[in-house]
Amino acid sequence: AVCMAKSLRKLGCYVIGFCSGKISSGYATRWLSERYVTPDILQNKDYHIVVAEVEGKVVSTCTCVIIPNLTHNQRPYAVVENVVTDKNFRGKGYATSCLDFAKEIAIKNNCYKLMLMTGSKKETTLNFYRNAGYTDKTKTAFDQRV
Repeated sequence: AVCMAKSLRKLGCYVIGFCSGKISSGYATRWLSERYVTPDILQNKDYHIVVAEVEGKVVSTCTCVIIPNLTHNQRPYAVVENVVTDKNFRGKGYATSCLDFAKEIAIKNNCYKLMLMTGSKKETTLNFYRNAGYTDKTKTAFDQRV
């Protein structure tokens, strides 16, 4: 089967890759390959799918979406979502690299901020995001499921 990351590269999506270790299957790999990525996502220049690979397998992912804005001199902002890492590859820097690449995308697009929300209450997860440069001190987040 063709690796999802290679398919995304061919479609012009932003993809980062790493070569070390070996994985035969994992949550992040299944997460990406079992879901159909719709053409409206793939053709949207403001929707970036970032993946980290190990020997052709996706081990970590995130998405970075650039949002046009009316304030801050009409500078856009970016939203990071879908941060997923195979449990066998956590703590090895792959998710951090994906988040760093998302930040590069935001900077390249002149965003004034990068936002990320997590549903996790685990202190290890929260510290991971803090160590990646995010703060939980400046905003209060709410969401509403529809």
